[in-house]
Amino acid sequence: MVELRLHAFELGRCGTNAYVVAPPHGAGNECWIVDPGEDPHPLISFVRESTLEPVAILCTHAHADHIAGMDEVRSVLGPLPVHAHQLEHAWFEDPMLNLSQFIGEPVSVSSPTDTLVDQQSLELGSTQWKVLHTPGHSPGGVTLWCPLAKTALVGDTLFLDSIGRVDFPTSDPEAMRSTLHEVLMKLPDDTQVFPGHGPQTTIGRERRRNPFIVRGF
Repeated sequence: MVELRLHAFELGRCGTNAYVVAPPHGAGNECWIVDPGEDPHPLISFVRESTLEPVAILCTHAHADHIAGMDEVRSVLGPLPVHAHQLEHAWFEDPMLNLSQFIGEPVSVSSPTDTLVDQQSLELGSTQWKVLHTPGHSPGGVTLWCPLAKTALVGDTLFLDSIGRVDFPTSDPEAMRSTLHEVLMKLPDDTQVFPGHGPQTTIGRERRRNPFIVRGF
């Protein structure tokens, strides 16, 4: 099993999990920044004080609490490429689509430079990743899965004992059901799940105990 260097930061009023992900020690110092949410100063400070070299920002989806700090991160750490699913590229600049307009604090950040596609293969140092399209909470939600590290960054699709909301205007409960049962629950039980909010869990635990998976919704 590959041991990633994965550092989590709980950012902003929504307690959004942002991640800095790097290969194992000795396998390169390139890193990704995943979901840079509101008030990303702890993440920025960590990266600046480390030996890591950011090479890209990856977004699991484009709700405001997951993208609000992106321009600040890029202004300090460099004009990093930004990867997101095509279905949500327009959301980055549009407060109605990214839902920030509804709380009276509009968020508008730079549009992505690159597109994440279902089943796309990505490399980070010596590690191999696969992009899984996981819609439901939002149409362009993605999971970043590293099979050899038994690690999945799932955004707001799956939580410890819960799932992402499906009552937003752009959510789709039927798509969420398909994503949970036909994509995420097909991953190995020992896959470590790193969600967009709250503590980490595993696929096996959620398969057995998550009420939304066991009983449905």
